[in-house]
Amino acid sequence: MLFFWEAKLTREPLASGGADYRRTEGAMVDFYGIVRELEGDRRIEGIEYEAFEPMAERLLAEIAQAAGEQHGLSRVILHHRIGFVPAGEPSLFLRVCAERRAAAFRASTEIVEKLKALVPIWKHPVYAAAQVT
Repeated sequence: MLFFWEAKLTREPLASGGADYRRTEGAMVDFYGIVRELEGDRRIEGIEYEAFEPMAERLLAEIAQAAGEQHGLSRVILHHRIGFVPAGEPSLFLRVCAERRAAAFRASTEIVEKLKALVPIWKHPVYAAAQVT
């Protein structure tokens, strides 16, 4: 089976690119990591993401490729935003396609866990101004 992967950092809003169904794929798992409006118990405007970009992009690619090989995937698309991401918008988009759903779900979880553990991307919450009444 042919394997396609795409991994990148971007300052642009994330979009899935629409569903692209293929006859050889029985499963497509999309995951969006959304910036929540609360960080702990404090309201935020969003999160400023920074990365050591050359290393982060290399590791994103390695994670995508390794997951494809290990789980027999047909496609992995892995995009992470950097810069300011407002609350309510996605900072992470992941699409995993495989012949079987079990492989797609396992790989999706593994990819996100490895990204969080290994990729040099740091988040800095931008707290909302205190409301005076």
